[in-house]
Amino acid sequence: FFLHSCAATMVNFKTAALCLLAITFSGTSNAFAPKPIISKIKTSTNEWRAPMKAPTQMVAGGAERAYGEEYYEGVRIGPPPDLPSLLLHNRIVYIGMPLVPAVTELIIAELLYLNYESTTDPITMYINSSGTTTADGQSVGFETEAFAIADVMKYVRPPVYTVAIGQAFGAAAMLLSQGKRGHRYSLPNATILLNQPKSQARGQASDIAIRAKEVAANRKTTCELIASACGKPVEEVMKDCSRVKYLQPHEAVEYGLIDKVIEGDQKLAVKPSFLEALS
Repeated sequence: FFLHSCAATMVNFKTAALCLLAITFSGTSNAFAPKPIISKIKTSTNEWRAPMKAPTQMVAGGAERAYGEEYYEGVRIGPPPDLPSLLLHNRIVYIGMPLVPAVTELIIAELLYLNYESTTDPITMYINSSGTTTADGQSVGFETEAFAIADVMKYVRPPVYTVAIGQAFGAAAMLLSQGKRGHRYSLPNATILLNQPKSQARGQASDIAIRAKEVAANRKTTCELIASACGKPVEEVMKDCSRVKYLQPHEAVEYGLIDKVIEGDQKLAVKPSFLEALS
């Protein structure tokens, strides 16, 4: 019986050893087996997977607001600070470029939006523009751009206050004068310029003559708007606009183009709410 037990034990050890060797050689053979070629091109699902939408929450009016976004008085503030939205939220419109169609479209859209938002709160328009020309006098726009803004300024119900900063040349000076009487301002170092429109006509003589007639009509319209705002005869304004006429802020007050020069620690025409929050 003892010998039979020893023989059975040896058989079990032999069987275990053979199984262990089989497993070892099996792993080694797999290690040296040729591996399938993995494509380096990522599938479209992994490469162009759309980002997951951030969780949102409902706000007043039924709009959605994503978690983690920063808001100030209902206006989204993103990185970097969204200054144009802050200005618009505080009913401030800024013209800082020549009056080309893209600028006119934006200004009119802002005025119409602010008219929809409130029909009583004033709108403050800051003007730092060379009008329909560049700083060196090259024509880049048409006077109809300024006429469109001036018409909308009168069309909206809330009063529009105007403030000249830097420069208000040509058509921009006309817009400056179209502010609500008694609320047309200028900073002390601004420069205001009166001039006449420039023609961009090219081509045949008949086309140039047609364009010259249109420029003369635009000149008359501009002078009529300025004369009405300044309380002067149209002939006097047309004479002043026949050549370049520079006006310093105090001279513009005497001319009737603006009503007041903001100097020293005087308050702005309208103090934005975010400035009050910072003080």
